Amino acid sequence: MAVAFLLYVVAEIAAVWAVGSAIGVLGTIALLFAGAFIGSWLARREGGRAFRAFAESARLGRPADAERELTDGMLIGLGGLLILLPGFVSDVIGLLFILPPTRSVARKVWQKRMQRRAVKFANRARGPVMVVDSEVVMDTPPAEAVRKQPPVIEGRVVEG
Repeated sequence: MAVAFLLYVVAEIAAVWAVGSAIGVLGTIALLFAGAFIGSWLARREGGRAFRAFAESARLGRPADAERELTDGMLIGLGGLLILLPGFVSDVIGLLFILPPTRSVARKVWQKRMQRRAVKFANRARGPVMVVDSEVVMDTPPAEAVRKQPPVIEGRVVEG
């Protein structure tokens, strides 16, 4: 993770340096501010659309659509955060999360990753399971649940 962050910082510095060499310092600063303002406006607009779509899906009782819209909202928020960070690399990645065509690709990748992680976590915590339509289906009760039951001692209580 530290290596990825270091590579990101180096890429940002290189991008700002290259743009600064091409258009000058004031042009670079103006471009960074313009990117932040336009990106935040776009994030606000797309975030509002995602919220309205989520509210509509929830109102109509369509959980699959609500899940998609909620993931879109998360990606738009992440994109907006990346756009507000100074630098051109973060602006480009943020725009990819905000614009609808590339956001749908990121959403599919994110959902597949989360599904794999959920199955991995469920298998580690409860034993082998299967996920069907976003629900965990198990054949047998979890082994830990059976082990955690307190011992039962047969007998009767006799009071003095």
